[in-house]
Amino acid sequence: MAQSPTPKTTSINVDLTKEKGPLKPIWAWFGYDEPNYTYMKDGKKLLTEISKLSKVPVYVRVHSLLVTGDGKAALKWGSTNAYTEDANGKPVYNWTIVDKIFDTFIERGMKPIAQIGFMPEALSTHPQPYRHQWDPSHKNYDIFTGWAYPPKDYEKWSELVYQWVKHSVAKYGQKEVESWYWELWNEPDIPYWKGTTEEYIKLYDYTADAVKRALPTARMGGPEVTGPLSENSQKFFKAFMEHIVSGKNYVTGKTGAPIDFITFHAKGAPKVVDGHVQMNLGKQLRDIDKGFEIVASYPTLKNLPIIIGESDPEGCAACSEDFNPQNAYRNGTMYSSYTAAAYARKYDLAQSRGVNLAGAVTWAFEFEDQPWFRGFRDLATNGVDKPVLNVFRMFGMMPTTRVEVNSGLAYDYNRVRDESVRAEPDINALASKDAKSAAVMVWNYHDDNVPVPDAPVSIQLKGIPGKKALVHHYRIDKEFSNSYEAWKKMGSPQKPTAQQISELEKAGQLKEMTAPKSVAVSSGETTLNFTLPRQGVSLLTVTWN
Repeated sequence: MAQSPTPKTTSINVDLTKEKGPLKPIWAWFGYDEPNYTYMKDGKKLLTEISKLSKVPVYVRVHSLLVTGDGKAALKWGSTNAYTEDANGKPVYNWTIVDKIFDTFIERGMKPIAQIGFMPEALSTHPQPYRHQWDPSHKNYDIFTGWAYPPKDYEKWSELVYQWVKHSVAKYGQKEVESWYWELWNEPDIPYWKGTTEEYIKLYDYTADAVKRALPTARMGGPEVTGPLSENSQKFFKAFMEHIVSGKNYVTGKTGAPIDFITFHAKGAPKVVDGHVQMNLGKQLRDIDKGFEIVASYPTLKNLPIIIGESDPEGCAACSEDFNPQNAYRNGTMYSSYTAAAYARKYDLAQSRGVNLAGAVTWAFEFEDQPWFRGFRDLATNGVDKPVLNVFRMFGMMPTTRVEVNSGLAYDYNRVRDESVRAEPDINALASKDAKSAAVMVWNYHDDNVPVPDAPVSIQLKGIPGKKALVHHYRIDKEFSNSYEAWKKMGSPQKPTAQQISELEKAGQLKEMTAPKSVAVSSGETTLNFTLPRQGVSLLTVTWN
């Protein structure tokens, strides 16, 4: 691939006088497979870090909240034992572990996306085998066991859901639970759901009815299908939406079913090409765009909030780079630059389709008691933040009114969606402001992770009141905000000393590249020049009196 040895300067014009609507915190949403990591040592530490980076409550989505078991965590597994039955088949409810999970969120000002699933062993139509045994070294794994089946008794299922919501209201208060999202299942268009589409729809009717009986003001949604680019996903998604609008309700016999928000997933597809990782941001954006298109095609539903329930560079968080070399992007700055470029385009895609994007869940957390920097899709390793988490810190520092960034740069959302980033690099920006400040996030992203010279960037900032402004420049690259590079410089220790861990923790925080500096403003304008390495991200914050 030909790369220019001396890159041209990329000029980015940011006009603070041209507002583009709210910069909604669509990034303040996270999720993970293993719910029992929530209250473990490194899980609590990371949740604290995530809660602190956002000015608004962060929403958290986890799997397996109704799965039968002993509550011990494992890769791609979790359990709460919320529902069992006695010898006479009478339900026994135990909310201890579910409460422990939700308490951990709520203590930090976070809120659950309460995923109603999966099937308790006593209710499953096919209970054995129930717990799967997952080996990450196997390419073709089957994790879809007894927990993935429909209930043998829809009334008992409905009562379980009703009791859970009633319990939540009694424990946390009506106002708090009204701020949550309740949803049914995960990826029911693939074997996460071993029933038919119609059986999922039936389960949705029973579930939504139970939620609304327990708390009429609760928010209920679905269907959390996989990427809508796939034919199966589209077919399932549309069948579900048709039922919501005009189907016969399995519980009430009336037309349609209640829904307060709509969910689907979107993933990219990295691979190894000529010895390096090549990402596919375009694939993820096409998934998102198709999902938006489907929602927009239903006039009575198109204004409902959309939550992209998993929105990631690929599909398996627990697949480390040991057995999946394409996942080597996860430890370093490629994950962070991809994330910056992706989230900026989600705003554009939602605006172009006229839909209401509320959030996009990053399906990444931490994996307790695993080797250091193993290459899982996580935000921290052994309690040390990875570079990608610093992008979310940057998002959290941005004001809430989006402003215009000039067109005419190499890529806009259409080109990234259609072609991904395979030709010139995507050097672009997302900008926002409030009354006394502005922020510009700039990234230098490319699908191909190959070394190239740093790129000169010139930001022309227009519309600053006053004669001078103070600029802070935060950076994620090989030198700054990068625990992975610090760890490698230590010799990649798998048993770092307490002092090394302390140094790694500091290296994992967001760093300023230079001391803050005062800049002159002439006729409301100033220019900020710097170089940005490939896969680097900068955040420039500008304040004035």
